[in-house]
Amino acid sequence: MSVSETGIAHGDVPSQSGARSPEISAISEISEISESTAERTGESAPDSAQQHGDLPPDRYLDREQSWVRFNQRVLELAEDESVPLLERVRFLAIFASNLDEFFMVRVAGLMRRMVAGFPVGGAGSQMAVQVLKSTLAIAGELTKRHAADFSDRIQPLLAEHEIEILRWKELSPAERDTLTDLFKSRIYPVLTPLVVDPAHPFPFISGLSLNLAVTLAEPGTGSTLFARVKVPPLLPRFLNVSQQRYVPIEDVIAAHLGQLFGGMDIVEHYVFRVTRVRELEVDEDATQNLLQAMERELVKRRFEPAVRLEVEEDMSDDVLRRLVKELSVDRDAVFKLPGPLDLAGLNAIADLPIGELRYPAFVPSTRAIPTDSSVFATLNERDVLVHHPYDSFTTTVERLIEEAAADPQVLAIKQTLYRTSGESPIVDALIDAAEAGKQVVVVVEIKARFDERANIIWARKLEEAGCHVVYGFVGMKTHCKLVLIVRQEADGTLKRYCHIGTGNYHPTTARLYEDYGLLTADSAVGEDVTDLFNHLTGYSRKSGYQRLLVAPEALRAGIVGRIGRQAARARAGKPAKIAFKCNAIVDEVVIDALYRASQAGVPVDLWVRGICALRPGLPGLSETIRVRSVLGRFLEHSRIFAFGTGVPDPDAAPEEDPDAGNDVWIGSADMMHRNLDRRVEALVRVSDPGHCTRLRELIAMGMDDGTSSWWLDGDGNWSRHARDAADRPLRDVQESLIKEKSRGRSVDA
Repeated sequence: MSVSETGIAHGDVPSQSGARSPEISAISEISEISESTAERTGESAPDSAQQHGDLPPDRYLDREQSWVRFNQRVLELAEDESVPLLERVRFLAIFASNLDEFFMVRVAGLMRRMVAGFPVGGAGSQMAVQVLKSTLAIAGELTKRHAADFSDRIQPLLAEHEIEILRWKELSPAERDTLTDLFKSRIYPVLTPLVVDPAHPFPFISGLSLNLAVTLAEPGTGSTLFARVKVPPLLPRFLNVSQQRYVPIEDVIAAHLGQLFGGMDIVEHYVFRVTRVRELEVDEDATQNLLQAMERELVKRRFEPAVRLEVEEDMSDDVLRRLVKELSVDRDAVFKLPGPLDLAGLNAIADLPIGELRYPAFVPSTRAIPTDSSVFATLNERDVLVHHPYDSFTTTVERLIEEAAADPQVLAIKQTLYRTSGESPIVDALIDAAEAGKQVVVVVEIKARFDERANIIWARKLEEAGCHVVYGFVGMKTHCKLVLIVRQEADGTLKRYCHIGTGNYHPTTARLYEDYGLLTADSAVGEDVTDLFNHLTGYSRKSGYQRLLVAPEALRAGIVGRIGRQAARARAGKPAKIAFKCNAIVDEVVIDALYRASQAGVPVDLWVRGICALRPGLPGLSETIRVRSVLGRFLEHSRIFAFGTGVPDPDAAPEEDPDAGNDVWIGSADMMHRNLDRRVEALVRVSDPGHCTRLRELIAMGMDDGTSSWWLDGDGNWSRHARDAADRPLRDVQESLIKEKSRGRSVDA
């Protein structure tokens, strides 16, 4: 399970792209973009004069604090006694890794803006120094709460199940002897103690490394020296002493400091950890070889400024002052915590194979595509909508690409790759296809945050196999999830088969992330996806599509225009509704359009996993808007945009389409600046009525008062609703879908 995006961090913690300059576009500029796009696509964007005139200036929530509140919801799952114990341990680890990413990316961005004197980008108009101060305060409170939950609740519960995380002083003499032998053979040889003196300046402390600050004294003179010992990052965070008994590796090193500093007295030692900026900045306009430039930036990344300092709570003032000075870290970004630090390492404990302490085993359904016929035969009969992880990724998406690679009638395969796994059957299938003589084109996003190095490796491997590898556009990430297969049919005609998804082609996260994918042989979709790939690999500038909305050209305008259509229907007394499910809603133009739809009386349901800058339930502004969030065993990751009630209009005029205003879209985009302005994203309109109903039903289940979820109020506070008035647990969406799949219901039923 995971709830973030670095491998949560699996890949999608909500955070802005590093390609954005400090001079973030103002709301009026975004409005202009939307209007010009609308002219090209025929959609109506809101009048720019109306964008601000009668809407209150304080109508947006702060996005940084909204993200911190998202991580608070993760922490609340770790605190929930109804969650299996080892899953609570995992939520503690996820909270820690999420916060690491938040500091490396978002807090780093705030500090840059503060130094430059720029306001915070996006929703709201506070100066960076204001947002930074309040954000650090909230993050500090949650960090202490996180540490307390581990030490006061989780550790004792683990001990009750004979899983112990101990400190050195709690070990038996025999266990200490065992660890001393381990230290000599596996740890000591890779340690490098660094002393600070006139000949040796303060050493560079790499980001996210665990370190010991040591004060030494000369036995004869009593003069003191400062030293730093880095904990080797490739060794286990918690060393297994004996059966389910663990000790932090820094305790073992601290107990043997005398061997590192022979002849010196150890006065004091403390553990500390530094977080540094981790954004990649590449001037693509001035860089001919983007691949080599990215590799150079990955080397440079280790030397970025410090944005957070975590220290043991008993660290002496002298040592703390020295670290703050040498690292030039803001005192508000210094967190004093009970040890052990770096609880992201708890994943090793959460992985223990103790079934009764984990979520029950779940086997995805393999019924979405019949096993007794080919994928192509199935798609010639009907579209297939798959819902991961409830539907198997292996027997649907992987199978499509593997069959295409092996099928002699397939002439070409084109695919986007944003993130994939270390051992990827999909990449292997693409290589097999290229070696079999098929034309294989892969658009690889080598700037996918935290996966840059892995994607560079895949890009080189694909190129060596003969695949055409394309790195997308200058200044823009390719985030859409597309597969296009061109196949010669028995009658000699060429037919296109497509997959358009909401999640990455990543077999591992497909078992943890909730996502949708549409597999289709529809000719209109095939033409659209062909045109989009030509746009990605060539110089095509087509912006109008039949069943796609594509960013940055038309996606915002398409969404805003459809919101406006629902508002117009409501004002005309016709049924209207808007329901979104996505990871984040930050874009001001979209938010303002939703406010205006609410003012027109449109019921608006927003299922948002992470950041939400919209303020729901405010009189005269957003009375009809509800915002809910669902977190749990799987990472809610799909993006669904549903317009209308789903019921044809019986009062439509003869020349009107009775289904006008009733459309459902799925795809890769969230309602954020980076997605709408600086990424290639794609949404596809779902045409099958049964699929549309199923997607609407999912959002309705998530928004239902009987479903366990968090509710957002107009002040930015999230309140958890997990039990009914009789203290019975409310419906768990994910468990309900697991049970539904086990009973055999399919999205195509």
